Amino acid sequence: MSHRVIQWGTGNVGFHSLRHIIRHPDLELVGVHAHSPAKIGEDAARLCGLAADTGVIASDDVDALLALRADAVVYTVKGETRPREVIPELERILASGANVASTAMIFLVYPNFANASMREPLEKACQLGGSTFYVNGVDPGFSGDVLPLAALQLADEIGEIRVQELCDYSTYEDPEFTGVSFGFGRPEEYTPPLSMPGVLRMGWGGMVQMLADRLGIELEEIRESFERRYTAEAFDTPMMHVPKDTCAAVRFQLEGMAHGRPVVVTEHVNRLASHIAPDWPQPPDGRPGVHRCIVTGNPSVQLECFLKGEDGDHNTGGVQATAMRVINAIPSLCGHPPGLISTLDLPYTPSMNILRK
Repeated sequence: MSHRVIQWGTGNVGFHSLRHIIRHPDLELVGVHAHSPAKIGEDAARLCGLAADTGVIASDDVDALLALRADAVVYTVKGETRPREVIPELERILASGANVASTAMIFLVYPNFANASMREPLEKACQLGGSTFYVNGVDPGFSGDVLPLAALQLADEIGEIRVQELCDYSTYEDPEFTGVSFGFGRPEEYTPPLSMPGVLRMGWGGMVQMLADRLGIELEEIRESFERRYTAEAFDTPMMHVPKDTCAAVRFQLEGMAHGRPVVVTEHVNRLASHIAPDWPQPPDGRPGVHRCIVTGNPSVQLECFLKGEDGDHNTGGVQATAMRVINAIPSLCGHPPGLISTLDLPYTPSMNILRK
């Protein structure tokens, strides 16, 4: 069964999402929302580097796009820094009757954990439109829900569940958001947004709470920690120029505490060069990145996930996989009762797009 889809946003994730939707035999691209005046009026193919025109022209006319009565909107705008604009826009889409599969607003990966000021307006819009809203990606997302839930099916007597992203970010060309948020290329006196109390909890705490709830664990608290390492010499990366004595690696953790110890932990180590912070956890030799889940128990279980994009780069693979995590959920969303949902509410959502040649 084909589903009619609108791509909402044509930036870092939207570029790849648009390519996948156009090439997917079971999805029909019917609309594209673009914000930049330079993109409005362009064919969708031109916005994502494909050669053959689709006949679908990018627009910023929300009323016209919603009048298309699409089955789903793939929403990939950067929303975390501007919720006052994004939440009303999402309300409008959901109230129109369109289901939303979103990589934006990661605070809503686990709606039960999200702030009521974000959750409640969207819930009302879902009920009004009879629509479903789902947020996911790779991390937050897959690495903290599907990966540990799979590992836990093999474990017993669980001491700790640790989810890791250990990744070289040097080829991740997103200095305006990721670079600023992490503090890459900034001196020690700069305060990265992610280091501010409560910010990590908003972004990744939902993953921790989701696993705790699934396991029936009552958490005592979720602890945050954030560390930086600095480079002694300047160097250049595709993401940015990294001046001497500025941040070139970040490590952060959220620890879900129960029984007086960390039980559910999510940990990031992100570098702009592999030699920075050699004492911090590393991906396997020869790998620029890994998403890993370690369940310490009896037996213990370790699962590792490696991503590679169509250009061969691991960060491209991560962005593509982020898009596909929600695109592959579209058929399930379209048949789901209205409301805000998480991975716990969905069946497995594998790709059904098998190459025909």
